[in-house]
Amino acid sequence: MPDLTIDAPYWVTDSRQVIVPDQSVFFAIRGEHHDGHDYISELYRKGVRQFVVEMAALTPERRAELAGYSEAQFTEVDSSLRALQELAARHRSQFRIPVIGITGSNGKTIVKEWLAQLLASSYVIAKSPRSYNSQVGVPLSVRQLNETHTLGIFEAGISKPHEMQALQPIIRPTLGIFTNIGTAHDEGFRSRKQKVAEKLRLFTQTETLIYRKDYTNIDEEINLLLRAVNPTIRLIHWSLRTDKSTPAKNAVYQAQVKGDCLTLTAEHGHWRLQLPFTDPASVENIIHCVVALLTLGVLDESRLQSRLNRLRSVSMRLELKEGMNGCTIIDDSYNNDMAGLQLALNFLHQQINRGRKVVILSDVLQSGQRDDELYQQIGRLLAEQGVSQFIGIGPVIGRNADAFTALPDAPECVFYPGTDQFLTEFPLSRLHDSAILVKGARPFSFERIVNRLQRKVHGTVLEINLDALTHNLNYYRGKVGPGTKLMVMVKAFAYGSGSAEVAQLLQFHRVDYLAVAYADEGVFLRQNGIDRPIMIMNPAPETFRTLIEYNLEPELYSARILKEFGDFAGTGQVKIHLKLDTGMHRLGFLPNDLPEVIAYLNDHPNLRVASVFSHLVGADEAQFNPFSREQYEQFMKGVATLENGLGYRPIRHLLNSAGIVRFPEFKLDMVRVGIGLYGVEASQLEKAQVRPVGTLKTVISQIKELKAGETVGYSRRGVLNQEARIATIAVGYADGYDRRLGNGVGQVLVNGVLCPTVGNVCMDMTMIDVTQAPALEGDDVIVFGEEMPITTLAARIGTIPYELLTGVSERVKRVFYKE
Repeated sequence: MPDLTIDAPYWVTDSRQVIVPDQSVFFAIRGEHHDGHDYISELYRKGVRQFVVEMAALTPERRAELAGYSEAQFTEVDSSLRALQELAARHRSQFRIPVIGITGSNGKTIVKEWLAQLLASSYVIAKSPRSYNSQVGVPLSVRQLNETHTLGIFEAGISKPHEMQALQPIIRPTLGIFTNIGTAHDEGFRSRKQKVAEKLRLFTQTETLIYRKDYTNIDEEINLLLRAVNPTIRLIHWSLRTDKSTPAKNAVYQAQVKGDCLTLTAEHGHWRLQLPFTDPASVENIIHCVVALLTLGVLDESRLQSRLNRLRSVSMRLELKEGMNGCTIIDDSYNNDMAGLQLALNFLHQQINRGRKVVILSDVLQSGQRDDELYQQIGRLLAEQGVSQFIGIGPVIGRNADAFTALPDAPECVFYPGTDQFLTEFPLSRLHDSAILVKGARPFSFERIVNRLQRKVHGTVLEINLDALTHNLNYYRGKVGPGTKLMVMVKAFAYGSGSAEVAQLLQFHRVDYLAVAYADEGVFLRQNGIDRPIMIMNPAPETFRTLIEYNLEPELYSARILKEFGDFAGTGQVKIHLKLDTGMHRLGFLPNDLPEVIAYLNDHPNLRVASVFSHLVGADEAQFNPFSREQYEQFMKGVATLENGLGYRPIRHLLNSAGIVRFPEFKLDMVRVGIGLYGVEASQLEKAQVRPVGTLKTVISQIKELKAGETVGYSRRGVLNQEARIATIAVGYADGYDRRLGNGVGQVLVNGVLCPTVGNVCMDMTMIDVTQAPALEGDDVIVFGEEMPITTLAARIGTIPYELLTGVSERVKRVFYKE
């Protein structure tokens, strides 16, 4: 690709995340679920003028379309992804600075962030934002490198063979760290050994590699394969002695941990350090970091300890929280760099349900740019995003106030020298009905600002993982292919997850239809900025005016309601959906109803049938497969009758989440994704392919030491047979913790230990036995989530996950986050 040159400062691969259109180049990548070429016209309207496109995607029709964009520059390549990667590799080749490359199954992002904290006083660092370690994320990360940086720290993750070959020349690490190997992405490789070998491709030209020698599968592949292609590589391995293990022989560093004390021993020195974190994963990550510092020449024990003392936990996610005065808070209070700021602004831009957008930002540390250039760039970003109010905190950002106030579209600006002054002097009541991004470097302690802005509720929260929800959406999208539309169910408060927030994410991902049960749910979505088509599954005559006013499309299932709605609509053009009863016998037209339906619709051509659908009774269970096939045949007969009578074909849809998995051949024009989106694969055929979305968490309010023979809870149902530590947790049946889970039927997770309930579940509290758990008052308790599956909880009381999900009370605070 010798002739490809791109001079735009912003490289964009997602059409939804363009911040500065006139300074961006869009790489139209054809992926598994999307084709970037489909969004060129949208981006051109937004002001983007540079595009990298793939020759194979340029059909005659598309070339004719692009010819109309007279101001655009199109660069044609074989693969837009390879072009992006090769440009990033070319950019990397311009720098002769040390670069740390990190791979492994777990801990990559933590090690990267902790290294950046530990080395910040010695280097100007460019690093991957968050967990940008993919085929697209790595080139976008390395693109940040500029002439002021003195160190790069980048992570690389792969899910299939041969992917690391593309990432190696982009990162080209001089120092490598292989964190560990685990089960993540096992399905993409023939064996664990192959996965290790593929990850090692990152280090084929690396001078030095750090790894834990206790992992024999890593050690063996390094000595067998990596040394063969990189014979001069310097291997710095370490081993950890635990209570149940012996250290690996010949390791450069021998490590031992007792309590919070880490001892490292090598031929060239001995170090005794106090650890800021003592859980096993953190200990491993810290040792990787300490060995890296020793390798880079930070040998003095007191200097090492001083840096470890400043080490802080890493927030791996953006959290969306409910604030006071009608505000939404985006909490990014532990991370502040330019790449992360752009990601956070993109997330802020998605909060379309709030008219005002507010940004609270601290000094940006370790940017690698001159202050005046940096803050001018940030000022332009804020103006482009339509930020209404900007609050700058820190001495440097205050000195550069002109960079924000001098712009034509500048937001309202105010500056404070520190967090204390802001909290003392700024009237927080001025922040109302807004989406507020709180983003600060760690020394500014912006968590204090979040705590002041956040609406105070009791300690039970339902955490919703937006990345898991996106993963599940893409799983079902991949099952049916790009030619099939998606309708997503967001009824019942999005299965308890929060309808507005979930609907906004689905709209961002361009689903074709949303569906809710009642008109007021549809109105709520419209009032929160949702403009996707919305089907109302249970319309009632008293809501017909609302349906038309808010452009909501009713499901009609009987001759009576069809005529009532048609008479109300008059001659106005409206879309409707017809439900056929093929065996559920709940709602829907039977075959002998169709002639009357066709006659009425032909007399009322203003009623346009947008879709016709039915529902499989037993898609969850294999025993009903023959009946499901009968339903399909019955449905297709009904559809044919309607098509012949109406003279056009509406959208046809039959499959729910379980049906998509069990009967993909019945996908037709559209499918309906429901419980599967929220992490429950009801057919149980591919349950490992969906990720849990919700985690219900609470806290321990009190712990008591009780004697054998005492009783716990109402009606003295909890009888103790032996001495026990009984904890009261802040969740009860009013929060959605089913009363049937009392008296040992239910279990919750406390610091990794399953603890049974004791006595009856109360309205607002539940008692649990924590005798076997390391528990303290204030500790978190997981009611359900990834480690305590909601399917297991439902099975204990003979119900289904739907009931537990939708039963989580609206008084329980929802916290939405992106990893």
